Amino acid sequence: MARRKYVKIKDQDNVVVVVQDTPKGTELMEGLVTGQDVPQAHKVALADIPAGGEIVRYGVVLGYAIHDIKKGDWINEHMLELPESPSVDNMEYGTNLVPFEELPMPTRTTWMGYKNAEGPAGTRNLLGIVTTVQCAAGVLKVAVERIKKELLPKYPNVDGVVAVTHPYGCGVAINAPMAVIPIRAITNVIRHPNFGGEIMVVGLGCEKLTYDRVLPPEDINSENVLTLQDYAGHDAMMNAILEMADKKLQRLNKRTREELPLSELLVGMQCGGSDAFSGVSANPSAGFAADMIVRGGGTVMFSEVTEVRDGVHMLAARCPDARTRDRLAEEMKWYDDYLAQGGVGRDANPTPGNKKGGLANIVEKAMGSIAKSGTSQIVEVLSPAQKPTKHGLIYAATPASDIVCGPSQVASGIGLQVFMTGRGTPYGLDISPVIKVCSRNEMKDHWFDLIDISAGDVATGEKTIAEVGTEIFEFILAVASGEAEPYSDKHGFHNDMCIFNPAPIT
Repeated sequence: MARRKYVKIKDQDNVVVVVQDTPKGTELMEGLVTGQDVPQAHKVALADIPAGGEIVRYGVVLGYAIHDIKKGDWINEHMLELPESPSVDNMEYGTNLVPFEELPMPTRTTWMGYKNAEGPAGTRNLLGIVTTVQCAAGVLKVAVERIKKELLPKYPNVDGVVAVTHPYGCGVAINAPMAVIPIRAITNVIRHPNFGGEIMVVGLGCEKLTYDRVLPPEDINSENVLTLQDYAGHDAMMNAILEMADKKLQRLNKRTREELPLSELLVGMQCGGSDAFSGVSANPSAGFAADMIVRGGGTVMFSEVTEVRDGVHMLAARCPDARTRDRLAEEMKWYDDYLAQGGVGRDANPTPGNKKGGLANIVEKAMGSIAKSGTSQIVEVLSPAQKPTKHGLIYAATPASDIVCGPSQVASGIGLQVFMTGRGTPYGLDISPVIKVCSRNEMKDHWFDLIDISAGDVATGEKTIAEVGTEIFEFILAVASGEAEPYSDKHGFHNDMCIFNPAPIT
């Protein structure tokens, strides 16, 4: 395919996005000449737009022109007035249900994973050690380094040891209504599919997040929990942690991969450092891969409330029943109130980098963000850190912040995550592998050993969404099966466990 100069999404759009930096005076198409130098991924007006007129991309009104815009003009974030947020009351549902048999067929229907007694299978075989409070984090981090050096070499079937530390546990309003969110996240991470059912929790001894808040009574015993204040000094603490870890490693070392159906796989979709190509190339390609996983019987989770809020009616149309639609509305309303209490609105979301990459406001960002969900029906809506109960496409209502969304999806049990970016980010997770997909080839050329797959050829018109989507799907299964390693794991780029805590700190 020939490289194109611009991208237009819908026939009714009155803007196009330029594929490369475009000098003033460039003829993009017959009768359309740029009136200014236009940066890559930014918008150009297809017609004169009067002050107050609609600016339309994705077939959606992104905003209203603050002043007159001439045909061929560069349109940036300073030229739009944000439209009203769409209502979540009485949204129509079930009006855009793609039949299951019309989703793209997967090129592969099995993968090699670690079967668990319940829930999705593991993509890795890890010893996960979870703290109940940040106060124990320093001790645990030192202990884990010793475990890796002194114990792990004896257990070749174990992929690694992860210290799950977090800023929660004490100095918090532990009985506040919203404390349910961080407590649920920690509870579910303890039983993450990649930890193989082995429970190891380290507490200090005086924290508010006591063991009974994250474990059932039958699991609170000397085999699974360890309290630092019970030990006399450094050496006793360290020896106790290493002794418990050694017993867990012995059992984990007996685990082996086995051929499993796609129904045993749970994949998270997330985007960050987005640009105006994210919704053109990377996210739609990931969405195609998501549809293939769903068609194969697997489960895909997407999130980021503020980055779907302006397209919530589009998601409601993909809900098969009123219950799912109502759960979607419930989560949107909760987040609207949460932002209002903080004195901000949804447009606090876009970053300077997003805008430099051509995203004018949160509406434009949301239209591109939704694309990573593909086209399949939304079978379930979850609150932050909840576990799915169904197979298919899941919407998990989490913050859009990369470093909070990721841990929230991990708590929901994802075996791996696919992360789309336009501007670039070294983000990664130590519990679940992260595959990086970029929206433009310049990003891949620049970060050649950080980005796993470029969808840039979709933006230039040299590949189709289906072609790149299939490449992403196949790499997902290769990584899940331990046949390939994403760059984030090769380099050990793993972010902290930033759990979502909307509850008060005392």
